[in-house]
Amino acid sequence: MTRLVLASRNAHKIAEMARILNDAGLAIEVVGVDAFDDVPQVAETGATFADNALLKARAVSAATGLPSVADDSGLCVDEMHGMPGTLSARWSGTHGDDLANTRLLLGQLADTPDDRLTARFRCAVALVIPDGAETVVEGQMSGRLVRDPRGANGFGYDPIFLPDNSVRTSAELSSEEKDAISHRGEALRAIVPHLRQLLDS
Repeated sequence: MTRLVLASRNAHKIAEMARILNDAGLAIEVVGVDAFDDVPQVAETGATFADNALLKARAVSAATGLPSVADDSGLCVDEMHGMPGTLSARWSGTHGDDLANTRLLLGQLADTPDDRLTARFRCAVALVIPDGAETVVEGQMSGRLVRDPRGANGFGYDPIFLPDNSVRTSAELSSEEKDAISHRGEALRAIVPHLRQLLDS
């Protein structure tokens, strides 16, 4: 079995990737960076999701000597010209404060008519292997925002995001339902052929 390092300490993301690779029939063990000592914390200074994903995957592959996958994703609100975008996780100023981020975003959109609350989650996934080969793929989930958060099976902006053709927010979907339509699920499935090629090489 090949080990693959997911450049994250987020247990949700690690479990999600393991599910997707298992569903694809790939014998790959997914571990997070917490399984290793001295893996640097990488500042997400890139201008795009792809830039940030590559920054993280390169650093983790170099530190561990193993293939690494990293993702960067965020919410892009049409009315806000694509923001918060790459700043989604720290929109309120504190990284990972989901409640504060959501409250600030909804406050900024308080005067926006409901029919203009269209948005999309975007994700870039980068694969870097120790010999220097790199691949980046992307995924997207379109929908609209709701003003009243609903659901507990999610994180980030999931409770206020209603995917297209759904009457439930992302946080009201099961993990399997979300994997099937999410931006991250789409991008991770797109990286599967590249991982399969890595296994065959």
